Amino acid sequence: MEKGDQRYFYTVTPEYEGMRLDRFLAGEMKDQSRSYIQKLIKEGRVTLNDRPARASNKLTADDRILLIMPPLKELAVLPEKMELDILYEDEDVILINKPKDMVVHPCPGRYTNTLVNGLLYHCAGNLSGINGVLRPGIVHRIDKDTTGLLVVCKNDLAHKSLAEQLKDHSISRSYEAIVYHNFNREEGTVDAPIGRNPGDRKKMAVEYRNGKRAVTHFRVISHLNRQFNHIECRLETGRTHQIRVHMASIKHPLLGDTVYGPSKVPFRPGDFPGSAGIQGQCLHARTLGFIHPRTGKYVEFEAPLPDYFVKLLDRLKP
Repeated sequence: MEKGDQRYFYTVTPEYEGMRLDRFLAGEMKDQSRSYIQKLIKEGRVTLNDRPARASNKLTADDRILLIMPPLKELAVLPEKMELDILYEDEDVILINKPKDMVVHPCPGRYTNTLVNGLLYHCAGNLSGINGVLRPGIVHRIDKDTTGLLVVCKNDLAHKSLAEQLKDHSISRSYEAIVYHNFNREEGTVDAPIGRNPGDRKKMAVEYRNGKRAVTHFRVISHLNRQFNHIECRLETGRTHQIRVHMASIKHPLLGDTVYGPSKVPFRPGDFPGSAGIQGQCLHARTLGFIHPRTGKYVEFEAPLPDYFVKLLDRLKP
């Protein structure tokens, strides 16, 4: 026990017999996500009948559970006034249209000018906790150079609801991208596990030994000039760099993605009117749909394509 830890004791009643331990605790700790409960179990903060527990343990009547909850940690991040492109907001959620070159949340060496800084100012600190850290409200993220829709939660119940929907793959997410090379089919699915690249831990890769299942459905929107294609991708899962890795794995890397595609970008500043060149992958989170945590009704939102993307499409017309 450390200072600030809280102990929670449970005795399993017959109606919960056969339930997984992590599912039981997520039901009891309604303001915490199941993924956070699983993290606590891995850290040894949960015992079952006085023995170390696993998330997959099946419960029996009269089992004794102890959970030691660490105190919430304050983020060393200050609110910052900034322009946020808010597409929708209510008492539970905010839908943000994120621009290029904006980092979603703080990381070592970057604690300012992130989306979280702007949200802390906009919401006066009234955001959900995320996996034991106070206030950020971020339930999922997109890469720094990916534009488009993000949903942010204002309270823990909304956060838990959306985190569970993400885990169950029930959130609808579609992206638009510009990729290299012409397709010989109009649609398809990439079902290939993704994990850390064993040769470069900073990158992801299709990894059949240690990766997690990842599924991306794609369709061609336009063949453009047949050197590049405009496509839509629908995510069934949400792994790190999933679209970028999957498209590169089938020889259609994203235009501008120098990590998983060609190291040289074909368009530079001034190559076409109004162009500032291509900075990072041409990928936009276009639509996002989910069950609203308060109303229980399905809602869907759409973010328009950014200006650079529209200019590129016009430049690449056949």
